[in-house]
Amino acid sequence: MTQRRRRSLALLTSGVLALPLLAGCGAGEDEGGPVAAGQDIAATARDRVADGGVLRWAVDTLPDTLNTFQADADATTSRIAGAVLPQLFTLDDKGRPVADPDYLEKAEIVAREPKQVVLYKLNQQAVWSDGREIGAADFVAQWRALNGKDSAYWTARNAGYDRIEKIERGKSDLEVKVTFAKPYTDWRSLFSPLYPKQVTGTPESFNEGARGALKVTAGPFNLGTIDKKTGTAALTRNARWWGRPAKLDSLVLTAVPRSERPAALAAGRLDLAEIDRAGADRIALAHRDAGNSGGAHGPGASVTAAEATLSWAIAYGADENRAREEQENRARNADAAKKYADDQAALRGFTVRKSLEPAYTQLAMNGASGPLSDERVRRAVARAIDRKALAETVLKPLGLPAKPVGSHLALAGQRAYADNSDALGGQDTQAAQALLADAGWHRGGKIKEPAAKAGPEGEEGAVKDDGKTPAGPGTGNDGLYIVGQDDRNGDERPAAAGRARAGGPGDHRTHGGLRRAGMLPAEASLPEGLYAPDGEIADADRFAPDATAGRPSPVLAPAPLAAEQEQALLAQAAKVVDDAKRAAAARDGEEGAETKDPADGADAKGSADAKDPAQAPAKVSPAPAAPARQNRAGAPLVKDGKPLTLRFVLPSGPGSQALRTVGERISQMLQKVGIQTELTKVADESFFKDHIASGQYDLALYSWPATAYPATDARPIFAKPAPAADGSLLVEQNYTRVGTDHIDQLFDQALGELDEDQSRELIRKADARIWAAAGSIPLYQRPELVAVKPNLVNAGAFGLGTPRFQDIGWKKPDASGAKDKK
Repeated sequence: MTQRRRRSLALLTSGVLALPLLAGCGAGEDEGGPVAAGQDIAATARDRVADGGVLRWAVDTLPDTLNTFQADADATTSRIAGAVLPQLFTLDDKGRPVADPDYLEKAEIVAREPKQVVLYKLNQQAVWSDGREIGAADFVAQWRALNGKDSAYWTARNAGYDRIEKIERGKSDLEVKVTFAKPYTDWRSLFSPLYPKQVTGTPESFNEGARGALKVTAGPFNLGTIDKKTGTAALTRNARWWGRPAKLDSLVLTAVPRSERPAALAAGRLDLAEIDRAGADRIALAHRDAGNSGGAHGPGASVTAAEATLSWAIAYGADENRAREEQENRARNADAAKKYADDQAALRGFTVRKSLEPAYTQLAMNGASGPLSDERVRRAVARAIDRKALAETVLKPLGLPAKPVGSHLALAGQRAYADNSDALGGQDTQAAQALLADAGWHRGGKIKEPAAKAGPEGEEGAVKDDGKTPAGPGTGNDGLYIVGQDDRNGDERPAAAGRARAGGPGDHRTHGGLRRAGMLPAEASLPEGLYAPDGEIADADRFAPDATAGRPSPVLAPAPLAAEQEQALLAQAAKVVDDAKRAAAARDGEEGAETKDPADGADAKGSADAKDPAQAPAKVSPAPAAPARQNRAGAPLVKDGKPLTLRFVLPSGPGSQALRTVGERISQMLQKVGIQTELTKVADESFFKDHIASGQYDLALYSWPATAYPATDARPIFAKPAPAADGSLLVEQNYTRVGTDHIDQLFDQALGELDEDQSRELIRKADARIWAAAGSIPLYQRPELVAVKPNLVNAGAFGLGTPRFQDIGWKKPDASGAKDKK
């Protein structure tokens, strides 16, 4: 396994490929500029934080190992290590490394010639939980375990440790001198975390001794019990800690899937949890609806007056079987509505803290084969995309800065950051079309065979399923893809072949009463409701307190009038069906006569509608155009008898709604220059392994974490693929398969340059070359949304910084009115 291989194996449901977060080198304070969004942690002085208490903090899973250097380590492994083990360097709020004075008095390069020598001066009070001083023996044991020379150690990476020649004691037990065989600019990344020699001293203890327990620690917290049954890992205050003591008595990491976190918060199981946009929206609605008794959202909120009346009529009608079934449905709906209302009341006790994660989302282009093996086509794709618009799609609704990321190798605020996107150029439709023409792609050519695509072939324009994707409501995969609609989870769509599908705002698939009764066809739409299919508010103005008076309210008919009400509703439903049929017939007539793009033919269509207003489908949402089947500019681009169609792979899980929305927007942008896309949704668990890593895609969206050590951590991501001994292509973590010798040389030079300013300048040059190669296009920094109780301080959305676990706690009641200071 290569030095950076272990993190290529981890894929979060949100599409993040994980790398270790390491500390970086530093000099000028103004380099990298300001951060895009600062921390939102309710920073509070320690003297205003109460002593004691418990914090229940959500994590995705309990760790399979507590050894961060093993292949199956995950984010929870790193969080535990950060609280219980020495971190010689941590990251400040700009993602820049700072020495932790609890462990280091000083760390610096004391010699450059003939070899680099780094001297660590340790805090004289720093001891392990067994009372032994932290010293050179621990450094030596970790170096020998991770330098790659002993294959008995099951290590996932050896970056940096393989460049060390020797480690020895300095003038005293508190000094550790490290001599490098080759110069290493990223030396600050080493020994964070630092494990005791009891863990790293032998292959047996390294491989197995720290998987389920850490008997010796040296942080503000000790590791307590890990309970697989309850899904919790307890961290308790370390009595031997020599620094400022932890404010909390204990910190309980609790495994809760992200989709279940709003319910867990409402049930009182959690105090702090990173959430998705849907969870943040629920908390915002809970606060907005405080004191409101009306159910403007949640289960049953979109039921119209007519539907409510029909439900009552069926429940108390003459048909006993239907009545019994409807009464059971009403009881279930009432229970769900009460549960939702109770949860909303509990969620008012939380606030959402917001920042931007130390990670960015990118559009990856597979340059190994097919049309994207041509750099001109990759550049055309990049020039067709409006990165600013995509960033605004994701970040603007959250109130976060929506500036596109300008570097592959650092984020704004980090010293290596510089916007090098000009090396490729911004959005320019004409430039994109010229690049495609230069690459031999022209309109109007004769199509002789299907388009060449990475991975399984399929019908052009149709959504594909890899066979492993779960289907049905709540899975995000219902077998149908419609631009602008199918980025939602849990909405049920009829899939009858040849039927026009409603897609306008009025069709929210919530008119269950009429459809269950067989009185409302799939293509018919009742009056417009309040919600988009994913539950987000579609018309916030109608939620305003002064807007409720004019809304219709359900009228429940008394029992003697049930039959009369039912007949009236049947007549109303029949009228809707007739309107739908007339509208469908009108559409069928237009399809044969109108072949232009809808936008191009708007005037002609408007004229036709004016001539025959009775035929206008006013009651039915228009069938949307599938993006992969239509080219706004006319005929498809063709080369050598093949149309230019790219397979766009997206994850289908509930945490990936934003990626699917962005994917749709990109698809629409590419259509404008003649590039068609075949959108394929796949299960989260197969997205990385079966598609990204194996190269079964043309276009894909996923995220890389930022690192303060790009010379070390980013090189495998952008290294030029090389042939392996077995004839395969060794790509390391470069899943776009795009790289150059020059980029590799710049990384190597930066890694060995001890002048930190020069090293960062080489990194910036490498980034400009990566932009020019157009293998991946950074889009936006990922949002970070964290639900917390308002009186929890020094915790929340940490942004680019490292948590200070010992400062997290509950605010003193008498300090609630004072202004917090950093």
